[in-house]
Amino acid sequence: MPLLSSEPIRARCLIKSNLVSTRSNVANNRMPNIKVFSGTSHPDLAQRIVDRLGIDVGKVVTKKFSNLETCVEIGESVRGEDVYIIQSGSGEVNDNLMELLIMINACKIASASRVTAVIPCFPYARQDKKDKNGDIPENDNNRSRATVKCNEWKFRSRAPISAKLVANMLSVAGADHIITMDLHASQIQGFFDIPVDNLFAEPAVLKWIKENIPEWRNSIIVSPDAGGAKRVTSIADRLNVEFALIHKERKKANEVASMVLVGDVKERIAILVDDMADTCGTICHAAEKLTEAGATKVYAILTHGIFSGPAISRINNACFEAVVVTNTIPQDGHMKECPKIRCIDVSMMFAEAVRRTHNGESVSYLFSNVPY
Repeated sequence: MPLLSSEPIRARCLIKSNLVSTRSNVANNRMPNIKVFSGTSHPDLAQRIVDRLGIDVGKVVTKKFSNLETCVEIGESVRGEDVYIIQSGSGEVNDNLMELLIMINACKIASASRVTAVIPCFPYARQDKKDKNGDIPENDNNRSRATVKCNEWKFRSRAPISAKLVANMLSVAGADHIITMDLHASQIQGFFDIPVDNLFAEPAVLKWIKENIPEWRNSIIVSPDAGGAKRVTSIADRLNVEFALIHKERKKANEVASMVLVGDVKERIAILVDDMADTCGTICHAAEKLTEAGATKVYAILTHGIFSGPAISRINNACFEAVVVTNTIPQDGHMKECPKIRCIDVSMMFAEAVRRTHNGESVSYLFSNVPY
């Protein structure tokens, strides 16, 4: 009796293997076992992120009780899923932070395998240290009480380090990983005992400068304070231009007393670069200083445009050609009130960070490149 050929069996096995491989590739392209939820702080950014990932925003219902307690209901199963919660520290910061913590905890106790908090603008990042040590002596007769009251904010031996507190709260709530952008101080990453990916807006800023400032080769990158010197030197090196900085002194919070420009900006385009602008007193004073020093045009490029209080009116009255911000914070309302404000979309950077994190790939590519 003739032996049966094994070729048809091999062929069937090969076809089956190819089908399994194809299905696996399709499943990988669809990013299985991932859920992305959005808080109420910035739904537009969340929608842009999921559109790029090719998935839908997870179902979640957020409401407030009559006593203003926050209630969150996750509308779909997250058991065994890789969960990403997008919530920026803007607007009603305290409510948004509490909402984020509740969402993290809700997913964690619903058996999510990993919960990542995507926080484009990290709340309380400016309260990362005690600025001064020591107290004003009670029997100090050399200064009037008015002077003491004016300067008492400088002496903060009993000030909280709120950024550390927020880090602890996120960890206790159940966050396994944090993705954020341009922390006010990079050392805040050390407040966490969980991985933190601090993305940089620098690649997107460089791209905007080259595409929107025709004379950028005759520019000078300026830091409005000494703390941003490292940031501006990095940008200046990559553009192969010079940099300058402004030394400022404050008499009280949110009010600049004096500024000294270090560097030559005469007959050049000055580009102010900072991580955030709140009331915009600093950058508006800096713009005046640069104009007085002979700068032909002044641009401001900021990662986080908070624009609280008199910020919009100050920008409208200032000598800026444009004030450029990213959409880590919603900017539609600000752009309607101030035609000088321009917005850089960084959703593709967060989307790529989410994709790479989910697939176990390196995120360092995003530190110097804009994904397309």
